[in-house]
Amino acid sequence: MQLEKKHMDIESYSGSSINSQDCQSTDQDSTVKEYILNLFSTSKDSSLLENEVELKINRSIENFMNSVDFSTDIDIRPILERFDSSDIPCNPADIGDYMDFMTNFIVNHSTRTSSPRFIGHMTSALPNFLNPMSKLVTAMNQNTVKIETSKVLTPCERQSLAMLHKMIYSFDDEFYKEHIQNINSTLGNITSGGTTANMTALWCARNAALGPSGSFMGLEKEGLKAALEYYGYNDVVIIGSKLMHYSFDKAADILGVGVENLIKIPVDKDRRVNLEELEKTVSICRRNKKLVISIIGIAGTTDTGSIDPLPQIHEIARKNNIHFHVDAAWGGPVLFSEQHRHKVHGIDMADSVTIDGHKQLYLPMGIGMVFFKNPHKPIAIEKKANYIVRKGSFDLGRRSLEGSRPAVSLYLHTALNILGKSGYRILIDEGIRKVKYMAEMIESRSEFELLTYPEMNIVIYRYIPIFLREKLSKGNLNELDNKLIGQFNERIQKIQRRGGKSFVSRTMIDIDCCGKSISTVGLRVVLANPLTTEDDIKAILDEQVRYGKRLT
Repeated sequence: MQLEKKHMDIESYSGSSINSQDCQSTDQDSTVKEYILNLFSTSKDSSLLENEVELKINRSIENFMNSVDFSTDIDIRPILERFDSSDIPCNPADIGDYMDFMTNFIVNHSTRTSSPRFIGHMTSALPNFLNPMSKLVTAMNQNTVKIETSKVLTPCERQSLAMLHKMIYSFDDEFYKEHIQNINSTLGNITSGGTTANMTALWCARNAALGPSGSFMGLEKEGLKAALEYYGYNDVVIIGSKLMHYSFDKAADILGVGVENLIKIPVDKDRRVNLEELEKTVSICRRNKKLVISIIGIAGTTDTGSIDPLPQIHEIARKNNIHFHVDAAWGGPVLFSEQHRHKVHGIDMADSVTIDGHKQLYLPMGIGMVFFKNPHKPIAIEKKANYIVRKGSFDLGRRSLEGSRPAVSLYLHTALNILGKSGYRILIDEGIRKVKYMAEMIESRSEFELLTYPEMNIVIYRYIPIFLREKLSKGNLNELDNKLIGQFNERIQKIQRRGGKSFVSRTMIDIDCCGKSISTVGLRVVLANPLTTEDDIKAILDEQVRYGKRLT
């Protein structure tokens, strides 16, 4: 069955103006109704239509994945112009025409994050078995808020979380036998990302610290003001290093703590939290009757990959009876590596841990995780409803921030089984090996200066213009020189990004200059993509040298 074709021209998808008052019942309504119902059908005719769509999508994926460049060089302005209409089309578009538009414009101009020369962000290539898996997850459309809509995926998700929980905390088999499928236990939550995972951990910590006591029904029922008054606190704070992820600003805002009460502690020369300042701050808060909801430790900062001294932070938290949360969104999977797992020593001491699936677990966007050492701690955030997540039910939505959500835990379960510990170990070890190779190459070339030696697989460096290299070698760069170098590197990064052939990101980083700390622009590389080779690394540096020479 065919509808009269609408929006045949790709331009009409971005620029057509259809007045909603003109979209009224017509003689074609019966045809439209038949067409719409056919889109939901499982009949032979609808299968043919689905196959046609799938064929076009598969071709788009193939062309996209096999593209040489990570992006096109199209400017953002024509893209904005294509999407400047707010009107919904009156009649359904022809599927084939829309698929052509999607391929020719949306797919073609999207960022190819799997490119071996796209090494500026924490998004990487995915194992090829996940593409067809995504179709299965969509087709089944399981809703893991409730077991009635996720009969098998609920216990599957709980098992997936238990597998990683055991990797973090290493409890014995009896512990997991007791808790893995126990409706009263919550080893962790699947979330939409690391931000929501961090927020969930702090939500649990806040509610547990200000829970029911005597006649007080708890913060959940009576609110933050009443809770602080009951327990005798003047205020509430969260403490961590100044390199905390910005998700903690969001958490402080939403939890009623306030961003000004997110206390950020200075870091040392290795960009790890200053323990002396941390302990001093905790003592001051206690004297001033400020409740510390949580102390945050970082296992892999997003800028440099640095790792806080987790055992020492835990000891400060333990002595003061404070919830210890580790943000291991980036660095958590280092636990798979026998060679490097010592770098996150102390993570098992944390009361809660965040890991992000789309980072070094090589899963699609949209899956984060939070784990709890005490599987009963999340009872502090439990919510119930008459029609869903009832008391005593097996529903995962009882103890989670999010409600309805897709069964993305199937990606995790699949990857943990198909890749296994050894597969993940190889991926982690190779990323760290390649970043050390790049750091050594940078140090060997006079055109660059290494700003951070990588602890994991992130490295920060900068290009040095030829007329400043001698001053650098003698240690005579002043603030003005560093500002000029920063401008050079910002321009190089922008030119390289616009070219679309390779990509590194940029960040601001503190360096020593003339006896004081100043902030400068650094080029940032993340080497997690298993497709990136040593030749790719060399080519990217060579490209930056060419751009630098043009700017001199």
